[in-house]
Amino acid sequence: MTDPIRLLLADDHPVVRAGLRAVLDTEPDFQVVAEAPTAERAVALAATGVCDVVLMDLQFGSGLHGAEATAAITAAEDAPRVLILTTYDSDADILAAVEAGAAGYLLKDAPPEELAAAVRTAAAGRSALAPEVAHRLMDRMRTPAQALTKRELEVLQLVGEGLSNQQISKRLFLSQATVKSHLVHIYAKLGVDSRTSAVASATARRLIRR
Repeated sequence: MTDPIRLLLADDHPVVRAGLRAVLDTEPDFQVVAEAPTAERAVALAATGVCDVVLMDLQFGSGLHGAEATAAITAAEDAPRVLILTTYDSDADILAAVEAGAAGYLLKDAPPEELAAAVRTAAAGRSALAPEVAHRLMDRMRTPAQALTKRELEVLQLVGEGLSNQQISKRLFLSQATVKSHLVHIYAKLGVDSRTSAVASATARRLIRR
């Protein structure tokens, strides 16, 4: 008999963690060994070697973002695999998670059998992307000249949150001239001529989160 796949549930909502545990506990080869209400706690627990796969939310109330926690976890030697489980499917979120080293990306409305399959795939060392997420990444690869870069998405996400160029430059440690340059490229790629239009277009295309 093979050892069960040990799981760590990282989500700031107790109800979500309880629901996940109820679903995952029905699988004979899974064992939920720990829960983390914060990204920082998830990083600390993952470092102890207690789990094989971390189911990681992206948005926590405060502190580390899920993608930042994923990067911290996967940077360690013999790190567990991280499977992102979130409600967000924007290009900005997906790219940040993949770049951070996530083994997979699944939406919270995925059916239980899809979640179980993704956990097993991640545990086996393979990529586990939800079909719609894989499709979005493929679209970006097909039209690279039109796709916004990760940095451009970061800038546009902050524009959408109402930050000025000066505030964005401080947040991302860029010069204001660089921020303006990114915005010029963003406008050209989206075919718009203003911050408001850029945010509206990117939101409609699910490039950024609103």
